[in-house]
Amino acid sequence: MNIAEIANMAGVSRAAVSRYFNNGYISEEKREAIRKVVEKTGYRPSIQAQTLRTKKTKMIGVIVPKIASTSIGRVVEGILSVLNGSGYQMLLAVTQDNPKKELEYLATFNDKQVDGVILAATVFNAEYKRVLKKMSVPLVIVGQQLSGYCCVFHDDYHATYDITKRFLDRGRKKLGYIGAIPQDKAVGTERYRGFKDAVCDAGYEGLSENFVIADFSFDSGYEKTGELFERCGDMDGLICATDIMAAGAVQYLREQGIKMPEQILVAGQDDSELAKVTDPPLITVRYSHEKSGELAVQMLMDLLGDGEAALKEVKLGYYIVEP
Repeated sequence: MNIAEIANMAGVSRAAVSRYFNNGYISEEKREAIRKVVEKTGYRPSIQAQTLRTKKTKMIGVIVPKIASTSIGRVVEGILSVLNGSGYQMLLAVTQDNPKKELEYLATFNDKQVDGVILAATVFNAEYKRVLKKMSVPLVIVGQQLSGYCCVFHDDYHATYDITKRFLDRGRKKLGYIGAIPQDKAVGTERYRGFKDAVCDAGYEGLSENFVIADFSFDSGYEKTGELFERCGDMDGLICATDIMAAGAVQYLREQGIKMPEQILVAGQDDSELAKVTDPPLITVRYSHEKSGELAVQMLMDLLGDGEAALKEVKLGYYIVEP
């Protein structure tokens, strides 16, 4: 089967069939006639032929650090909500929190395997920036801010500042903080900076030293909570960079017989399911992850449209969720 035969069977022009498969405008009557023929014959256009003719793969590469993550899952859902109606398909690459794998996937996608890339990046070192500069396909970064690139990110700084201030306003004056690696600008640097500035602005500069760095895992949150208590003694408030770290902290505190929230108040970030099922439920921060995915696709579609879309940086808000 070819387009000419489909057009003949449907009683329409070849141009109408081409517009049908490329999501162009045709009347509903012609669209329905073509759909019936396609359904009857099982015809599918040759992707290889389309790529050779249009120089477009109709594929978007999406690079994420992990899939077992509420925030990343929401970003991908947001991407799909727009992508599924655009005529493009998604190729998902999972790096398992390995920055080197991010670079490998960027190189693979850059070799004209896809029309554009959405990158949920983790760190931006010198090597990373060199690779990004060499990208020949449009790129949008989600979850991190990087000057000179289209990106959608969150107000991590003010979110952590506000939740820390809320703890202080409730009389919690012996706070601790469990953060992420500083190479992760959003979750590591910006969230810790929000904690540090909040305690310093309130006149408790010494609390800014009550922090440890954990991996993005339950076990690490558990381990680092014990380390923080050994270093700082009793605390009445603990703020964590993520919900998974906070869940590990809650487990440690429960095993030590420390009552929550009477003796210590615990908060995480990302508003995951863990925040709801932890006993007691966590105070947490809800970021607009789905919206960030939607906006990332819309930015990429603008870039693919004429290749000259203005660079945009969009910072999204947040709200604090309390049980």
